[in-house]
Amino acid sequence: MAASISRFKLPDTLDNVPNDIREAMLAVQEKAGFVPNVFLMLAHRPDEFRAFFAYHDALMERPSETLTKAEKEMIVVATSARNRCLYCVVAHGALVRIYSKDPLLADNIAINHRVAGLSERHRLMLDFALHSAIDLGEFSDEWQARLEAVGFTLDDCWDIGAIAAFFGMSNRLVTLAGTPPNAEFYLMGRVPKKVE
Repeated sequence: MAASISRFKLPDTLDNVPNDIREAMLAVQEKAGFVPNVFLMLAHRPDEFRAFFAYHDALMERPSETLTKAEKEMIVVATSARNRCLYCVVAHGALVRIYSKDPLLADNIAINHRVAGLSERHRLMLDFALHSAIDLGEFSDEWQARLEAVGFTLDDCWDIGAIAAFFGMSNRLVTLAGTPPNAEFYLMGRVPKKVE
């Protein structure tokens, strides 16, 4: 494994990581065509790898009829941009492009979601995400009423705040390790996928 993925020690090969972690890496490699660097970076601490991805999946894969996968990824991009986390902006920007089918959306959110031409629902969602993760994070009756007025449920309010908080931590860990985004992320959702 390349040393440039993290300033912290990495396993020499995938054979040197626990079976469950290796299987998780191989599964994402089969689906995406590569192993995201964050998987490799976190592999040096197996218990933290498991905890990180368990919480990630609980938040990001939780079914919802009112908060879409694209919206969840928009929250990640806005939070990560504010935290100046290149890895997460690039990696999750790719997912915004894929889920929204809009090749410009992630870039616009990363620069300034307030002038990105978003709906009131999405602008308010990202305002609240940044309030939760960057500002005081207090969840007032006023915030709840404003979010419910644009179609979010109380569970969605939790998800917006929790996703922003979780990725604030993720941003800091990736920055701490000096982990760069995989080159593959930059083109995902921008160019048509090759059919073999």
